[in-house]
Amino acid sequence: MTTNQLYEELNKVNHSKEKRLQYANLILSNPDLLPKILNILFMVDDKMSPKAGWVLEFMCSENVEPLLPYLDLFTENIHKVHLDSAVRPVAKICELLATLYTSKEDNSVKTVLTAAHKERIIETCFDYMINDEKVAAKAYGMTTLFMLGHEYDWVHPELEIILNRDFAIQSAAFKARARHILKKMKKRKT
Repeated sequence: MTTNQLYEELNKVNHSKEKRLQYANLILSNPDLLPKILNILFMVDDKMSPKAGWVLEFMCSENVEPLLPYLDLFTENIHKVHLDSAVRPVAKICELLATLYTSKEDNSVKTVLTAAHKERIIETCFDYMINDEKVAAKAYGMTTLFMLGHEYDWVHPELEIILNRDFAIQSAAFKARARHILKKMKKRKT
């Protein structure tokens, strides 16, 4: 399948879990499509970018392994994604990567996620926190920053400042996640 054919197929993707999963499984069964879906995701001004993001998020939720050879491409371009409905799945994928990286169980993310990858993810997640993003991207971003902040000693203090500063002006969902993260950070200090 060419990139153009995949692009046309993505027209059939909608918000339903069934469609997202169907196309996530298509990518999982045809790993050669992964660079193509990434290329569509990073057509950041295109209406198909979010649909590529939705499929990629579902694929990574099922199995993140196929993405690992493309972490350079992924992390070098995530900061460019700006359409709200594409930012959310990218933020979720960052959270999935951070969760696996900080997991107690051995997994391949621990061996392939480089310092450069982590730094680009951290930078992008801080952008989510300080820019006018939807609450989901901020929630995934703060969780990612909390997890990767165990390794980077400057991350937690900066995250704490942002969470405390924005707490009063953000939504209930933001406050709930921020409260949870702040509590975990406080526990780590003691």
